Amino acid sequence: MIDHKEILRRAELTLRTEADALTNLVGSLDESFALLVERIHKSRGRLVLTGVGKSALIARKISATLNSIGTSSVFIHATDALHGDLGNLCREDLVLFISKSGNTPEIRILIPQIRTLGNDILAMVSDPGSYLESQAEITVRIPVQAEACRISMIPTTSTTLQLAMGDALAMCLLELKGFTESDFARLHPGGSIGKRLFLRVSDLYTRNEKPLVLIHDRIPAVILEITSKRLGATAVADEQGRIAGIITDGDLRRMLKNHDDTRNLTAGMIMSANPKSIPPEELAAAALEIMRFNSITQLLVMLDEHYIGVIHIHDILREGIV
Repeated sequence: MIDHKEILRRAELTLRTEADALTNLVGSLDESFALLVERIHKSRGRLVLTGVGKSALIARKISATLNSIGTSSVFIHATDALHGDLGNLCREDLVLFISKSGNTPEIRILIPQIRTLGNDILAMVSDPGSYLESQAEITVRIPVQAEACRISMIPTTSTTLQLAMGDALAMCLLELKGFTESDFARLHPGGSIGKRLFLRVSDLYTRNEKPLVLIHDRIPAVILEITSKRLGATAVADEQGRIAGIITDGDLRRMLKNHDDTRNLTAGMIMSANPKSIPPEELAAAALEIMRFNSITQLLVMLDEHYIGVIHIHDILREGIV
């Protein structure tokens, strides 16, 4: 049984082997990669990725990444393609093979079938002189000196390089497409990152009550309004209906600390003037940043100087925006 020192040595060796391979991969980039990116970018069809074994798993991940940036892609396992899934191919689709050897039986059988259908074949392959390389219109070589395992057989370094090359492909396509934050939000509406980019104050504040007291209201009325509306605060309006301030739970605590007798106090005497506010069209993420910066938990929602509601930090956190 190996000790902890040996475990750490083996882990470090694995990481260093893969890190060195990534460095070498950077130096191997050539015109073929640029041609591959350009070909995919100009295609009017989808990019179909395929492979066998661990390379198939990498191909599936690359396909998912491409879809997330708006490059239409689909994954078909090479074995499944030979048993009916070729029916998923459309005439203008490009087929990108991911393979280390480029010589597996599935690839040798599949490529002629794809050629019969008239689809162009692209390749990312490691071993030189492979059948796949000889059949592809564009081949990007992914040089692998050795896998990270001591017998140099278990896919480790090779799959790391394939995955990294897929990321490089996606990032180049992202730039060519002019992909923006709004595009990301449109394609990722359910995730917390997407919500940061599209969820607005107007989507949240309407769920809340609209607490409001007048500047001359007595403290019992203020406490009742804060308690009944359950937002930990209330807006304070002057005689003309304009917002003059805000009273929070913290203001009430400070009042009790500073005043032994509160019977003659009014809302205007304990409120915080110039309350922080936000328009309804602002992003909820922006509201969260204002709250954090000012160490507060509520913002008044104002539309053209008119008070229309309150957004609470819990409204935002419930949506997974952190």
